[in-house]
Amino acid sequence: MPEEAVTTLRAELERFGRAEEAFALLEVFLDVARPQLGAVVLDPVGLRLPADLTDDRALVQQLIDELEQEPRGKGRVVERGFDMDDEQARWDYVRLAYSSNQATVWSRRQRTTYFEVSGRHKATYWLPDSLKADYFGALRSRGWAVPEDWLTAVAKRPKPWWKRGGR
Repeated sequence: MPEEAVTTLRAELERFGRAEEAFALLEVFLDVARPQLGAVVLDPVGLRLPADLTDDRALVQQLIDELEQEPRGKGRVVERGFDMDDEQARWDYVRLAYSSNQATVWSRRQRTTYFEVSGRHKATYWLPDSLKADYFGALRSRGWAVPEDWLTAVAKRPKPWWKRGGR
């Protein structure tokens, strides 16, 4: 059975009129995708407020301050998980993801990445067709416009495992 086609969607903060728009889009995605989500994590080290943040600056700074007070494990990889079944944890993750150097939303199956922020300046969604359709439908039903370039983005079938990597 071939894997479902996947669409890559750019989601950097500067592409939106306000950072809060990117937050709202991520919040809807996490709600829609919740049954399919695996780990939802971010790197809590060196969190910084995005320059584009407007209305939520004080709230996000408070979240950053609270997270910095949490004890850290001694492992090499620093990762903080968030429970997507907890509404407050989902809200916190949405507001912290773009403040983190690395934030990732994994799928439950096949350990595929659905969303990632890297280096605080690059953000991407990788959505299988079925999830993309549900996501876009949920955005429209909540009164949000789907970004035009997202609507025209072309889905691609993943390469078979034996053709991945290498070159």
